[in-house]
Amino acid sequence: MEKTDTKKEYTIDAKGKVLGRLASEIALILQGKRRVDYMPNKDFQDFVIIQNIEKLKVTGKKMEDKIYFSHSGYLGGDKYTPMKVIFDKKPGDILVKAVSGMLPKNRLRARRIKRIKFE
Repeated sequence: MEKTDTKKEYTIDAKGKVLGRLASEIALILQGKRRVDYMPNKDFQDFVIIQNIEKLKVTGKKMEDKIYFSHSGYLGGDKYTPMKVIFDKKPGDILVKAVSGMLPKNRLRARRIKRIKFE
């Protein structure tokens, strides 16, 4: 049986693609589900390079209505940030949050998320 441990780089053009559909495609690549030798406990080291992230499409009224929550850890440290504010500053963060939610919640998730690169 041949070993296929080679690292692959996938380049995806995000121009005109919908956020959720693109995120699910990236999550499958990072998990290794597109490979013949897929195993759920193995980390395949595949990189995803995304181009034209600022031309990503978001359907509906999510840009105005969707709010991201974070907490500083201190009392009263709630922070509510609209999607539009995050998208204007760093559009890649929106995609990373979407992909992170689609990956399995285990020890491999942080390593897989780091292999998303933007051009």
